[in-house]
Amino acid sequence: MPNTSSHPPQDDPRRDDPRRNSRGRERSAARFRAGDRPRTSQAPSERRKRTDPARMVAFDVLREVDESDAYANLVLPPLLRERQIRGRDAGFATELTYGTLRLRGRYDTILATLVDRPLPGLDPALLDVLRLGAHQVLGMRVPVHAAVSETVGLARNRVGAGPAQMVNAVLRRVSERSLDEWLSVLTKEAPDVLAGLAATESHPIWIARAMREALAGNGRDVDEIGALLAADNVPPRVTLVARPGLVDVSDEAAWGDAELVGGRWASTALRLEGSDPAGIPAIREGLAGVQDEGSQLVTLALADAPLEGRDGRWLDLCAGPGGKAALLAALAAQRGATLVANEVAPHRARLVANALAAMPEGAVEEVRTGDGREVGADEPGAYDRVLVDAPCTGLGALRRRPESRWRRTPSDLAALTGLQRELLASALDAVRPGGVVAYVTCSPHLAETQLVVSDVLKKRDDVERLDTAAAVRSVVSTSGTGEEIPLSDRDDVQLWPHVHGTDAMHLTLLRKVA
Repeated sequence: MPNTSSHPPQDDPRRDDPRRNSRGRERSAARFRAGDRPRTSQAPSERRKRTDPARMVAFDVLREVDESDAYANLVLPPLLRERQIRGRDAGFATELTYGTLRLRGRYDTILATLVDRPLPGLDPALLDVLRLGAHQVLGMRVPVHAAVSETVGLARNRVGAGPAQMVNAVLRRVSERSLDEWLSVLTKEAPDVLAGLAATESHPIWIARAMREALAGNGRDVDEIGALLAADNVPPRVTLVARPGLVDVSDEAAWGDAELVGGRWASTALRLEGSDPAGIPAIREGLAGVQDEGSQLVTLALADAPLEGRDGRWLDLCAGPGGKAALLAALAAQRGATLVANEVAPHRARLVANALAAMPEGAVEEVRTGDGREVGADEPGAYDRVLVDAPCTGLGALRRRPESRWRRTPSDLAALTGLQRELLASALDAVRPGGVVAYVTCSPHLAETQLVVSDVLKKRDDVERLDTAAAVRSVVSTSGTGEEIPLSDRDDVQLWPHVHGTDAMHLTLLRKVA
């Protein structure tokens, strides 16, 4: 984590301390509360009106995320390039942005105890400033006086001088307790244990409940909920996929100067240590990609699942943005099979085409734009292997897209689970007897995983469940460590960030019977 002591000026902290007057004498405690406008010895023209570019970028990304439903991972990198922020400053901006987004719930719970009005009533821009300041004080190695003075400067620049006084007072109150002390306060004030974990580990309570139910439903101890929620707040390491037949791990020219170590589970996985994936030749040429190891495992398991009969035509029913499709196409090419990639959204179909551009000739039959729910009726029994990577809440990738936890609501489930059922039914119609369907979600929510599968199978007598855990174990490579992948005693597979170090991917393998 960057050392930010060089960012702010080394001012005497007493000059901005609202508990002291212009001579440094302490004011009465009765005059100090959040929302007061304490006096300062600085003239208005002397007060800091700007902050450094790294903090400005973090603020602007948070506003874009809030106002436009944007994703930080799509907004931040181009903004850093546009403003020519590099090196330590870019690292600082990145940690400040993602840390604030991940821990927003924790900081809001703390701020709510210090602000004399409901947080939803605050100007959203002001609230984002307060969150950024709280993260610097409690979540980063930033000296308190620097965190406060720089955040006050940000407030003056972006929300005005009046609110900046409030920011000054509130952040000084935040700094009166350590992080551990604040977490203890939040835990004691919570109505129950789960609510305390939701507050301290920064998750909406409905997600915490759903995660606890998912643990129980997958045969795991519900007491793991604290570790699971905490894992969502750990930035994921960058994992690459070396697409089989396109690039070899030992090809030094393909990987350039990148420092790589083998993945934990998948033979195709490589962990990248400390460099930009975009600078790697294999990535630029489409021979490799950035892909979570859990996503690689579920794709490899589908490709390796035992079939009855021919194995020549594969389908990715919901292929955008193309990561799993590219791995499937590379594997298909090695087997003499071909892949059809279907995607309903035209702009995502173009991403799929780009991801498949480096595939060997003949490996990709078609990249098409179409509604996956119609494929089964249009092409009954036409495919040997079908991947249904269904649209979902994305609760399994909260460590990767932290803003999703604040954007999703329980009401999203009804529409998504209905779509998931239709897509799985279409896939089962599209696969031939003896062929295999993989139902995949990046969510452990029981309504999106086990319940979807069981509801669809209730209406059919032509489908059997495969031993998904055995299929996953058959493709696991542990690089000679001998470590066995821990899986529950079930015929489906649920991966977990706190157990497997992957996104919380779900996989159920199904075979069509005559």
